[in-house]
Amino acid sequence: MRLLLVEDDSLLAEGLASQLEKAGFSVDRTQTAREAILLGEQEDYRVGVLDLGLPDGNGLDVLRSWRSSNASFPVLILTARGDWQDKVNGLKAGADDYLTKPFRTEELVARLNAIVRRSEGRVHTSVKAGGFELDENRQSLKIQDGSEHSLTGTEFRLLRCLMSRPGQVFSKEQLMEQLYNLSESPSDNIIEAYIRRLRKLVGASTIATRRGQGYLFDDAV
Repeated sequence: MRLLLVEDDSLLAEGLASQLEKAGFSVDRTQTAREAILLGEQEDYRVGVLDLGLPDGNGLDVLRSWRSSNASFPVLILTARGDWQDKVNGLKAGADDYLTKPFRTEELVARLNAIVRRSEGRVHTSVKAGGFELDENRQSLKIQDGSEHSLTGTEFRLLRCLMSRPGQVFSKEQLMEQLYNLSESPSDNIIEAYIRRLRKLVGASTIATRRGQGYLFDDAV
């Protein structure tokens, strides 16, 4: 899942990005309201983490700009303020959840997974499709014979993207956007390599190729 982290505290942002990547997110970071607005409107994010206190503007204005431009990805706001009115204003501006500093990263990850599940219409912490079950907490895949297989971070993100929308065709470019952040430069054939590895677990027909279009997870196989 691709995530936008808007936080002006460099040390905090670096630590959060590291922990979020371990939890299965591909993280883009920015410290300014101006860049946050542009990224939120131009890139395809599954979720955002937004600090309210930014050096060049208010996080609520960033959120309002996203919503007015139809950027609909769920957003969790961070605030160092204890005033309940800030939380209310954030929710009214279009936030999906909030967390007050200081906080534990485990709670942030749990809340992010929860709002992503809600945005996808799910209530469980696993993604099920075609007899396969992907555990978000353990980053593992249970296959039809009942065995469970641990996944690398990239394998998990790729399979989660495909399984969360079975039957939908994803181009290589769309998958690259969800797997890697803006600072990474993976090779063009990296998606093919990971698809081959995942097919060894789920079967070649389960992750189908649509020539000239991309890949899809066939849950009817």
